[in-house]
Amino acid sequence: MNALTIKDPADLLSFIGHTLGFWPQESLVCITLDKGKVGATLRIDLPRYPGAELPYARTVSSYLTSDTSATSIVFALYTSAHSEPDQPKPHAATIAALTGVLAGNGITIRDGIFVNGDAYSPYDSEPGQDISLPLSTTEYSRVNAEFIYRGSTIEPTNQITLPAATYEADNATAVENCMHAIRAEAPHQTALQATRLWTNMLDSNDFPTDEDCATLIANFQFPHIRDRLMADIPGINEPPQHILFAQTDTAPKWSRVEWAQQLLIHAYTRTSPQHAAPILTTIGYINWWEGRGSKAHQYLQLALDTDPGYRFARLTDQMLGAGIIAGWNTNKNTAYKTRLDMP
Repeated sequence: MNALTIKDPADLLSFIGHTLGFWPQESLVCITLDKGKVGATLRIDLPRYPGAELPYARTVSSYLTSDTSATSIVFALYTSAHSEPDQPKPHAATIAALTGVLAGNGITIRDGIFVNGDAYSPYDSEPGQDISLPLSTTEYSRVNAEFIYRGSTIEPTNQITLPAATYEADNATAVENCMHAIRAEAPHQTALQATRLWTNMLDSNDFPTDEDCATLIANFQFPHIRDRLMADIPGINEPPQHILFAQTDTAPKWSRVEWAQQLLIHAYTRTSPQHAAPILTTIGYINWWEGRGSKAHQYLQLALDTDPGYRFARLTDQMLGAGIIAGWNTNKNTAYKTRLDMP
């Protein structure tokens, strides 16, 4: 993919929208830079309460400094809060705290954009100075045109939309029959069979048959099989525990990871409520691998809606709530790449 040149705020906002895949709301988006080259992109919810500015800044800085080559950043702050005449911009204390914490780590803030509703302006404009531009002007930016040419779109929000599950009794019965067969065999044998089936699906270009879907759903009901199948997704030959926690030196095969997510969504449409939680949790986990924490949280909540006692979903959601990000996304060589970035 040819390099993009970001020349003005409209280009930057277009880059953010297409990189994230949606228009952020109540968010701070930071992009690391090294000698003018773009590094990592971070989106994080704005702090909700006064007094949390310094801890928040330290958290943001810890993420940004994971890009060891970063020397500066640019940011865009998205909020519905209005800038009042002769008053500091909304979240000025947050930006001030972030400026100080980053400076302590040798990183400067080169520029910032304030995005409010359908308009944007420089974050450091003087109080009372109205030099805002309509957000719609980003539609005419060179970066937006290039991304659209490559097939990218920007969704209004990051709200997930799942296809409807059929909830047919025959599907539930088929899964239960498969689970009964799995229990009747030796654990190592069932794990090998599950791996073989899953690998064939990942290597195929077609969605599986309903019979194979039922077997896949059944396999994910058993934690020892589920973990093994999850470790097979990225296509990395390293210890499974390192893969699951995204702590490998080798970059995942991201196109394979995306295909795994499509397969699991397809399987979800053939689940019943009592079997859906492991599938939804795994989809959420994949989104965590990809650095899409807010979407991961939504999938995990859906999993807990179907089974409030599903421990894997609860533990994973707690991991997200603690601010833990997948190790792959702290290294630009292993971080998730969109379809536009993949070879």
